[in-house]
Amino acid sequence: MGGFKRSLIKNLQEWKESTNRKPLILRGARQVGKTTLVKQFSKKYQYSILLNLEKKSDIYYFEQYDEVKDIINSLLLSNNIPSGSISSTLLFIDEIQESLRAIHFLRYFYEEIPDLHVIAAGSLLEFEMQKVKSFPVGRVEFLYLHPLNFLEYLSAIGHSTGIEQINHVPIKQFAHQVLLDLFHHYTIIGGMPEVVKVAIQTDSLTDLPKIYESIWGNWKNDVEKYTSNNTERKVIKHIISTAHLYIDQRIKFQNFGNSNYKSREVGEAMRNLDAAKIIQLIYPTTDREVPIKPDLKKSPRLQFLDTGLLNHALSIQGQLLGLNDLSKSFKGAIIPHLITQELISLNTIRNDKPNFWVREKNSASSEVDLVYAFDGKVIPIEVKSGSTGTLKSLHQFMDKCNHPYAVRIYAGEFNIEQTKTPTGTPYLLMNLPYYLGTKIPAYIHYFITNH
Repeated sequence: MGGFKRSLIKNLQEWKESTNRKPLILRGARQVGKTTLVKQFSKKYQYSILLNLEKKSDIYYFEQYDEVKDIINSLLLSNNIPSGSISSTLLFIDEIQESLRAIHFLRYFYEEIPDLHVIAAGSLLEFEMQKVKSFPVGRVEFLYLHPLNFLEYLSAIGHSTGIEQINHVPIKQFAHQVLLDLFHHYTIIGGMPEVVKVAIQTDSLTDLPKIYESIWGNWKNDVEKYTSNNTERKVIKHIISTAHLYIDQRIKFQNFGNSNYKSREVGEAMRNLDAAKIIQLIYPTTDREVPIKPDLKKSPRLQFLDTGLLNHALSIQGQLLGLNDLSKSFKGAIIPHLITQELISLNTIRNDKPNFWVREKNSASSEVDLVYAFDGKVIPIEVKSGSTGTLKSLHQFMDKCNHPYAVRIYAGEFNIEQTKTPTGTPYLLMNLPYYLGTKIPAYIHYFITNH
């Protein structure tokens, strides 16, 4: 797989140069490009040792020795690296979930050989970490890798002028249509590296279904490894094969997807899928002030790792090609899903998930697609086409809110308007075109500091 330029390279470079560097665990779902990224990064070192613990010959080092110094001396010898070169050497332990001993040893790398640069990666690490008796908390650090976001996609297709324009805040009007068209294409195929690579090579969508299917297949096999009995396996299979149909609504665990499964069984399986990052649970909040606290008693929404995979599961890629305004696609659920994915992609250092907002009252439902905390304020973000008059939930939020800032994401051009709710509360509405999902923090900063 060709290596795309990922924005996480910046974080890796900072880690490399840090004086208090700890072994780094790179986390993220399978097939988002962790191995490729580290292999690219290893070129910045004079020496690198790349291990894959799915190989017997590589796992051997961790099973054979009890002392970290012996492991390293043995590795240096077999890779013909002079023993005085530790500080210019990268040790990459891929698929580290295959060895609990290797995970356990990370703390000793930090304590006994701090000059060695150590990166570990693996899929479904969450499950293995629970089994490590003394997980080296405080002696390792984490970074999170996600599918390519729109900015990384533009970089992958080599659209440098698009990147230049999108980084210009506020966006210039002449760039709007080109970026909207590019974003449409990205919305349809999503950000899984292998999919993007093939889409670039073939310039068509015909070869993509095979890849989506193989990604799904690998995930199913993967997650099944972590079920402890037949029922758990069945529940997870059921969720993976039906969850996409509920993407436009909030879900209940009890009898999920027309099944007879109990709330507890579904909840357990959902939390496993969430830990694996394949299908995540996005919870609502009722907060209009910081801190934003998720309300875990209320029904969540589902968030797939990647919108392209979701479109494939829904079989809607063909019809998306013909739409000018994607906010109408699949009951209006695809763009909010993708904007949520774009926001998640910015969380490289912490495993945070965004929230949506619901009103306290249970009778009349009122929902704002996303809320974003900035500068002590909770900013509501509504993903909608149509006129400001239809922003009913947003208005209910603004009527009881302690600031005048709101955001709408839509297919139109960037602008900021002064408007008011039906009950007369004045507020400022920043209208953002879809393709600025990754720039939401920058635009909210611009909005609040200039208005």
